[in-house]
Amino acid sequence: MTLIKSISGIRGTIGGKVGDNLTPVDAVKFASAYGTFLKNSNINKELTVVIGRDARISGPMIHNLVVQTLVGLGINVVDLGLSTTPTVEVAVPLEKADGGIILTASHNPKQWNALKLLNEKGEFLSGDDGAQILELAEAEAFDFADVDSLGTIIHRDDYMDIHIDKVLDLPLVDVEAVKKKNFKVVVDGVNSSGGIIIPNLLRKMGVEVVELYCEPNGDFPHNPEPLKEHLGAICELVPKENADFGIVVDPDVDRLAFISNDGEMFGEEYTLVACADYVLSKTPGNTVSNLSSSRALRDITEKHGGHYAASAVGEVNVVELMKKNHAIIGGEGNGGIIYPELHYGRDSLVGVALFLTYLANQEKTVAELKASYPQYYMSKNKIELTPKINVDMLLEQMAENYSNQDISTIDGVKIDFATSWVHLRKSNTEPIIRIYTEAPTQDDADGLASRIIEEIKVIAGI
Repeated sequence: MTLIKSISGIRGTIGGKVGDNLTPVDAVKFASAYGTFLKNSNINKELTVVIGRDARISGPMIHNLVVQTLVGLGINVVDLGLSTTPTVEVAVPLEKADGGIILTASHNPKQWNALKLLNEKGEFLSGDDGAQILELAEAEAFDFADVDSLGTIIHRDDYMDIHIDKVLDLPLVDVEAVKKKNFKVVVDGVNSSGGIIIPNLLRKMGVEVVELYCEPNGDFPHNPEPLKEHLGAICELVPKENADFGIVVDPDVDRLAFISNDGEMFGEEYTLVACADYVLSKTPGNTVSNLSSSRALRDITEKHGGHYAASAVGEVNVVELMKKNHAIIGGEGNGGIIYPELHYGRDSLVGVALFLTYLANQEKTVAELKASYPQYYMSKNKIELTPKINVDMLLEQMAENYSNQDISTIDGVKIDFATSWVHLRKSNTEPIIRIYTEAPTQDDADGLASRIIEEIKVIAGI
């Protein structure tokens, strides 16, 4: 069990000892630091923070602790209750709030929870802001409000519908074209808030929905990370139902993966590729993804005459580079779509609506659409960290071993070969080293990963 403190928030397993896990004391401490940071940045201003949570079992407990802590600091709360990460991101500027908190551990199993922190734009905090919050938490430099200055709570249960309507109002989303196709789609909501919002979005677009694990009780029926090895049930159900495709989201609905009509993975990497292909065909421009994402986005961008660039892993890094490069769409290869026309945050609803519109204007099945793209195959692996592993030394050694190749050290070490690549980095959310590889065939990607993992083990002495 562990507690991970980073510039993007605090994440840990529920229970255990204070400081070692995400206990009630740690939740209050970190919420206090965030609220204090906002107060220090907005002297003599009445503050408002939007809060929402996913459906995980610990959500109500952590939610109540965080809300009441902010009230104790004299900060007003707009409480969305059960919600999604992109919904909170949309709500912050609409409420003219000073920040937002999403209570979710994203793709982590049900034992985990986290506080994800937003600024007044509904975007993730910068590294400098996150560092200030960590310092405040460490020093416990909090000053709570007196009884006449406590914050207030406003409950809103309509923001998921507001979010859906804003997606459907986007110029590149054609609801009528989708309705004419009479699509049938299976949805795996991993028993979280995606089981509510994705079916609601689809029905408003005239799609017949087959629900799988859409009861938001927080009892995840499988590992909630939307990877092939976790999705056997929906891969069987899509062809059985003769559905056009399947949709899988993670618990907080900022990662999106599709299942093709034949029951095979469309590939979470290709979620962004397909959406970008559609957007670029209508509004040519630039794209951005992170260093661990497929080369296919680069290929599609260049096909449409745009420029592609890669950032360090992490939504805040992708958004920063998107703004710098005036990218019209971007995201991360884990199925995260960022479409600035709505907001600068990963949003599965935007991805679903854009993909459906694109599909409605194609004379292809989802499997045929996937086959039309440049074919790359990825292998995603990880090594559990132990105190014996010196990660910095390990990465430096790997970079030195492959110094004759194209090396990037923006985020860990990425080694680009002629037809393949490997990216090694320490995870921001789990105590692991991630090893991602990509190659023209799955065997090549798996083989490259195996070779690199053995080299790492030799260097690390494990």
